[in-house]
This record gives sequence, structure tokens and C-alpha cells, in this order.
Amino acid sequence: MKEEVQLKVTNDYIFKRIFAKRGNESILKDLLNAILGIKIKKIEVMAEANLEKEIETRKLGILDIKAILNNDTIIDIEIQIINRHNMIERTLYYWSGLYYNQLQKGEEYQESKRVIAINILDYNEFMEGPYHEIAKLRREYMYRVLTNKMEIHFIQIPKFKKYRKDMKTKLDMWMEFISQIDKEGVENAMSKNKEIKKAQKEYEYLTGEENERRIAFLMDKALRDEKSAYVGGKQEGIKEGIKEGLKEGIKLGRKDGEQKKQEEIAKNMKKKNMKVELISEITGLTKKQIENL
Repeated sequence: MKEEVQLKVTNDYIFKRIFAKRGNESILKDLLNAILGIKIKKIEVMAEANLEKEIETRKLGILDIKAILNNDTIIDIEIQIINRHNMIERTLYYWSGLYYNQLQKGEEYQESKRVIAINILDYNEFMEGPYHEIAKLRREYMYRVLTNKMEIHFIQIPKFKKYRKDMKTKLDMWMEFISQIDKEGVENAMSKNKEIKKAQKEYEYLTGEENERRIAFLMDKALRDEKSAYVGGKQEGIKEGIKEGLKEGIKLGRKDGEQKKQEEIAKNMKKKNMKVELISEITGLTKKQIENL
């Protein structure tokens, strides 16, 4: 029997095929314009090994999109479905890698390009605030920006779904497409933005093409398995903790019961005026414990 699965735009293989495919530069350009609010004259998607090989080497891991805007800004876009509770540290690590590795030998620090990390999350990283948040490096004094070379974006899909109203911005339109909440929202976004219409056609093609669908399904399955293993491991850890706690409790209970028993024996021996040294030798209690009875 053929296995069916609802493939989403947030499936990172599907996302990368839509936005990083050669010929789809205008789609990526429009999305980045919506997120960053800057005029993009030129965009170059950084070439990588073919996706099938990348999937194999990364064991169906995260696929991100790297691009250069206007020759002076490096962009890294990542879709994250599972909350591994390390997104801040993970982002800083990858951002610093991109910033550090861009300079060639002999180049001056001032020549380093601006690096922007964009995280599209299928969970809420922050409980408060809007669905799209921007983090920058700032001075304590009057909260002034130290440099524009570091910028991190967090786009949280559940928040968008929760506070979704009439579409006001270009990013709202793109979020209708990415989240695929309902057909009406997607159609409304397509009617207002021709690049979203193009992206939707690409999405429909990818999820209908058998080979592409199979690869995307494997990606989706790997993520589901990982999430299941994560949850299962967490539950197993709780069970083990309870089990060990019970063992320790029983052990302590037995120890406590044994001590009380020895104390009762020691009390009776004291009543018979037996020497403390002898009582200690028989019961195993210390002299101080016996004297305090």
C-alpha cells in the first residue's frame, strides 16, 4: 500500500527546492525583501553539492540556504521544525562560522561582509513579542547598535498562526504561503504577490512529482523519527529517574528501619546498664548515638 503524507513547505527539502533552485532567484529575492526590508539589486545562491548527496551525508539533517546579496551581505536561512532547546547557541555558532570563514588570507577585518542569519521556526522561541523578531549586537549605552554586521532573525510560525489577521505586510503574505494554514489565505496571498503564486506552483509540482515526493517524504520521516526518539528518550529518562528514586527510597527506608531496630536494642541494653562500648560493638551504633538515646 502506498504511504501518504502531507508534505509541507516547512519540510526543509521542499523549502530549499522552492527557494534555492536555479531559476527561482526572484522568489528568494522577494522573500528576503519581505524579511529584511532592504532593496535587493543582486542575489547569488551559493552553490552546494546536489541535494540527494547532501541528504545522505547529513543523514537527512537540516538543509539551509546560503546566499549573497548585493555583493556585500551573506545570508543563511534555516527551517527548524523541532525545538531542540539550543537555537540561540546554535545560531551564534553558525553565524560566527560564516563571519570567520569569509575572509581570505591577507584580507583586512574591515573587508568582512555583513552576515544575517534567518531562522524560520515551527515553534515559539520566545513566549513574548511579535512573530518576527530581530536580534542585533548593541552597546549598553543608550542601546545603540555596535555594528550592522551581525543580525539574527527569528520567524515563529505558531505566533503567526495565533495572531494572524488581515494581511498588512509582504512578510504576512509570505507567511500565509509558508504556513499553508488554509487554502483561502494562500489564494489571497497569491492574488497580491506574483512571486508567491510562482512559489505555490513550484510547491504543487514538487509535492506531485514522485521522485521529489519520495525524497521529501524521507526527510519528513527522518524528522518525525528524530522527534519521536527525542520525546521517547525524555519519557524514558523520566521513568528511569522515578525507578532510581524508588530504589533509593526503598534503600533509605530499609536503612532507616534497620537503624531504628538497632536503637531499640541499644535502649534495652542501656536499661540493663551494659557498657556503651559493648552496646556499640553489638548494634553498630556510635558511642555518641548511644549516649543520645
